[in-house]
Amino acid sequence: MTFPQDNGQASIENLRKIAKAHGFLMRPQDELGYLAIVRAAQQSVEFVDRMSDFVDPRLTPDVMAPVSVTRTYTLPSPSENPINAWSHRTHIKAPHIRDGAGSLAGKTVAIKDNTSVAGVPMTVGTQPFHLCKDIPAPIPDIDAPIVSRILKAGAVITGTSTCENYCMSAMSCTSAIGPVDNPWLRGYSAGGSSSGSAALIAINVATKWRKSRGLPVEYLGEGVEFATGGDQGGSIRVPAAYCGIYGLKPTHGLVPYTGIASLVPMIDHCGPMASSVRDTALFLAVLGGYDGFDPRMTPETPLRTIVPQYHVLLDEQIASRTMAGSWTPTTAARGLRIGILMEAFAIAGLDMEVASIIRRAASRFATLGAAVAEVSVPLHLVAPHIFTAATRAYMADTFLYRQGSSTASSLSFPFPGGSAPTPDQAWYDRMTISNPLVVGGLLSSEFLRDRSIYAESVRDKAIRHVHELRAAYDKALQEFDVLIMPATPTVAPRHMPMDMGVGGKAEFLLANTLNTMPFNITGHPALVMPVGLGQVEDRDGGEKAKLPVGMQVVGRRWDEQTIFLAAAAWEVGGLGLDEEEDKREGYKE
Repeated sequence: MTFPQDNGQASIENLRKIAKAHGFLMRPQDELGYLAIVRAAQQSVEFVDRMSDFVDPRLTPDVMAPVSVTRTYTLPSPSENPINAWSHRTHIKAPHIRDGAGSLAGKTVAIKDNTSVAGVPMTVGTQPFHLCKDIPAPIPDIDAPIVSRILKAGAVITGTSTCENYCMSAMSCTSAIGPVDNPWLRGYSAGGSSSGSAALIAINVATKWRKSRGLPVEYLGEGVEFATGGDQGGSIRVPAAYCGIYGLKPTHGLVPYTGIASLVPMIDHCGPMASSVRDTALFLAVLGGYDGFDPRMTPETPLRTIVPQYHVLLDEQIASRTMAGSWTPTTAARGLRIGILMEAFAIAGLDMEVASIIRRAASRFATLGAAVAEVSVPLHLVAPHIFTAATRAYMADTFLYRQGSSTASSLSFPFPGGSAPTPDQAWYDRMTISNPLVVGGLLSSEFLRDRSIYAESVRDKAIRHVHELRAAYDKALQEFDVLIMPATPTVAPRHMPMDMGVGGKAEFLLANTLNTMPFNITGHPALVMPVGLGQVEDRDGGEKAKLPVGMQVVGRRWDEQTIFLAAAAWEVGGLGLDEEEDKREGYKE
């Protein structure tokens, strides 16, 4: 049997090279048989490649006419977008939902710019032509399931929010369109990578706060009531902490990640961002539940028909305690067991004032009637190493959409459309200036995947330690209902100086995730809420200023309800942003 050696077809020479690379030689009498097997597989692949693409009808947008007609978008002008929180502006409503219907009726929502909104460019925060060869940014044909759910709930999507470059920064200075300013203090970080989402909510929060105190109000652009965030190491929770809003990283697999740009499936989370505990609970009820696509979901993921109505349950819990006379500043948290995670106060760079504010928040729980005690999870301080060993080797597969990526193609519904161009010198130069974590991610992924250096068993061991870490938190959560800790080591810092070296930039962009990233690999739900205002130390001219401090509340997997109850009970003693007595602080004079 002979085979023509057409260009592109498998050949015996190809197979000999593959065999040699794997440490064996084919016997001559076997070669034609193996070639036939490989060519049969190649024929099937080429047949499918010639087929028309398929997009599941469940992901197609609900529109009355073609998306190009019904969904238009604009790039906001600088005057419309003074803090750079908007990526694109639009106005999208579900055509078959009557006005006033749905749990989000008429509410404004921003979608993080790493999520498919049919007809609207998706940049993932990076420069033009990084994600597509032929157009500046892909324009999806599909709506991510979370987008469809938001529209069916009656909301209005008013735009996509700026996110960090490839979503690989916990600060807000790497986006291709420039830094996102903190609405509380211009020139300071809004956190990342869901920087625009947090800032757009905080526009309303900060404006209301200032007006209530008779302080000057600066025009910051149009904000929103709700926003989606993505979180692979703290990217919902860090911006929530810096911007004084509420952000929840749900249990892994509760909210579908289909149609959203991935880093590594193990750590991919999408969740709600809002301006109150109840609104966060309401938004989670809209977003959550099985979608039929996402492999991150498990048998524990509730079907859409049985997703807990978290806001209704919270209302019922408050009503029950109110009727019993226990929803008071001395009894609202009665029956709750609050664990103060000791190791979370031992992380590098923790500011003493931030630590003090979180401990004061813990004391309030005791005043409210909760049982409060310290708890130790020694592995918490090792978690960043486990996180890196478990995820880094395969991260470039997904965030760069590399051809030949087994990780990206294993997702149950990969993004429709073509492949991204291969990184080149211009790509390297741009990324080294704006976000060296991206180049570092590519280089470390390629190096760590070299099996001559690190066998696959090394990553296998890291995954087993992920389970060990999860079990350690689970054990603590058998004794306590929630664990509390600082969300970030400091209040929001100034934006990163762009003339810093690669090492300095990389450290700056991720140093604030030591208490958030562990829960991405273990999958525990974690809410960040404002509990005070902390002093900004590096202001010019000695001016006083304070910025929000966020507390992270971590619960058992699939038990977001107890987190919401604990957070709501804490606020019976007063809102965190009202803790500051000096009404002249928290803004630039």
